[in-house]
Amino acid sequence: MNPLETSLRQEGRRRVAGNTLAFLKNHAPFDKMGAEALQLFADKAQLAFHPAGSEIVGPDAGNVRFFYLIESGKVQARQAGEVTVTEYSILSLGAGESFPIGAVTAGRPSTNTYTAVEDTFCYQLPAEDFLRLMASSPEFNLFCTQYIASLLDQSRRQLQLQFAQRASEQQTLNSPLAGIGSRSPVSVAPETPLRTALEKMSQAGVGSLVIAGEDRQPVGVFTRSDLLDRVVLADLPHDVPISQAMSANPFKLEEHATAYDAMLAMATHGIRHVLVTDAEGKLTGVVSERDLFALQRVGLRQIRQSIEGAHNVEALQHAAADVRQLAFNMLAQGVGAEQLTQFISALNDALTRRVIQLNLDKHNFEGIDWAWLAFGSEGRDEQTFSTDQDNGIVFACPDTAAVDALRQRFLAYALDVNKDLDRCGFPLCKGNIMASNPQWCLTLDEWRDQFSNWIRVPQPEALLNATIFFDFRPLFGKIELAESMRRHLLAQTSSNPMFLRAMAHNALDVEPPLGKIRDFLTDLEPDQPGKIDLKKYGSRIFVDVARIYALATGVHNTNSVQRLRLASKRLSIRDEEINAVLEGLDFIQLLRLQHQYLEGEPGTQGDNLINPDTLNELDRRILKESFRQARKLQTRLKLDYQVN
Repeated sequence: MNPLETSLRQEGRRRVAGNTLAFLKNHAPFDKMGAEALQLFADKAQLAFHPAGSEIVGPDAGNVRFFYLIESGKVQARQAGEVTVTEYSILSLGAGESFPIGAVTAGRPSTNTYTAVEDTFCYQLPAEDFLRLMASSPEFNLFCTQYIASLLDQSRRQLQLQFAQRASEQQTLNSPLAGIGSRSPVSVAPETPLRTALEKMSQAGVGSLVIAGEDRQPVGVFTRSDLLDRVVLADLPHDVPISQAMSANPFKLEEHATAYDAMLAMATHGIRHVLVTDAEGKLTGVVSERDLFALQRVGLRQIRQSIEGAHNVEALQHAAADVRQLAFNMLAQGVGAEQLTQFISALNDALTRRVIQLNLDKHNFEGIDWAWLAFGSEGRDEQTFSTDQDNGIVFACPDTAAVDALRQRFLAYALDVNKDLDRCGFPLCKGNIMASNPQWCLTLDEWRDQFSNWIRVPQPEALLNATIFFDFRPLFGKIELAESMRRHLLAQTSSNPMFLRAMAHNALDVEPPLGKIRDFLTDLEPDQPGKIDLKKYGSRIFVDVARIYALATGVHNTNSVQRLRLASKRLSIRDEEINAVLEGLDFIQLLRLQHQYLEGEPGTQGDNLINPDTLNELDRRILKESFRQARKLQTRLKLDYQVN
């Protein structure tokens, strides 16, 4: 070869490598990788052509020899042989997507057949160089070992950047408690005289005092509000031990917990201080509402005080708007969908309870055991920005002759509550699933009979009712009534496999909108061409499967994530498999929240319809992977219950 040819070939290689680097920088995870790692890929990968209809790699090819990255064209992945729940179903892959990650990492044959749907170019990185890249690049390693989680992390960072200007003055709620609040909390022993403890509070200029033993294990907390209620008004002698005036069993979190965890605890339990401990349970700090208020433009304390001190619905309307704004602040800071929906539900619970309490001024149920029940998304702690009412009442009435008269009193009361909740931004349920409907204002025995009838005769309407009413949670009143309903429900379902099979069949009626050629099917809603209903074809699939497995395994929780986590343990599902499922659900919920906030208005029923063409490339990719996880979950359900 003459010097000119050698020079031309070297120049050609440099140009190919340059084009490769330019391509890589536009796709995850390469856009986050270091220069040396990218150069390794560019130097070792070869660009190969695969004509339409040709098989690129499959089970018969033996151990996978290459990691493939699509440069252009389309590739279809199809399950080969026996259908399993841990491998891909049929799906389409496009530019910037890679395969088969699991097989090349494990050094085994692919369990799927990958076929070029159209003329396709793929970068082929030899398996040994792929492993070198994993060892040398933390970003690439994370991407390959925690595929969806790494993509989700990138998507959240993009979301934070998108809202950076609106949230620029706020600190992150993901910060560990080790760096928030007082790191030198004032504490005294339980036997310390009350006067001595008060003097110590005054000298230190603090509003709270921690009571801890010699082992630094906190046993109580004493605040200025306790001083009024438990000392002054109670006329408590000043020489008694502080333990007689303290609030016992204070709420504690370990140092690695986040500001969000503390905020959720305060919202849920109505407390103003959270004690921070080390791994051994020893006191290391105190976080107050004031500390968390400093992290937010709209503060938790402000919202809690406005809810608890509201004397009318008008005041609660303002609080509802503040809940929405605070939730947005958390969304902008990258808080995950599971935490965010729980937080929205916790504050909405507080608001609902206040509406219930305000209306008790006009309705007297003294001496009667009853409870207000939340159903649906509120019953699952999964409320988004747009949600209507799903509620009911359970009550006890020993005198059967007085049941109807008592029901009428509850219906009148419930109507007032439903109307006030509507004014606060929770629209009346179009299906009339509300406590003011006589169908859903029942005695404990009537609820039990209703559940038994639905389970014994699983007609379509009964199965539909099960998807709503089996996700219930008491918000106010006699909690034991709801617990009795739960025990009855789990006893009935666990002993009736035919009902669970009918529910499984029903849950498989809707499939994720994955196309065999196109990425997504966007023509499933005739009135909304080009759009996907993220609730109907996304989160609902996860929720339905979670409910079935919870009922089958006796899980008391109603939250879908908790149901899947607990049921997966009892069903011996691998952690990595269920984690991928939960990450898929998290992203779909996050996309719903983002869409509802940007597109909806407070007090209106927003939609869950997104146009996938408007998503950036990263979010399209994660959405497709999330739908794949929904399909895998359905595949497992189909196999477990032998549904054709």
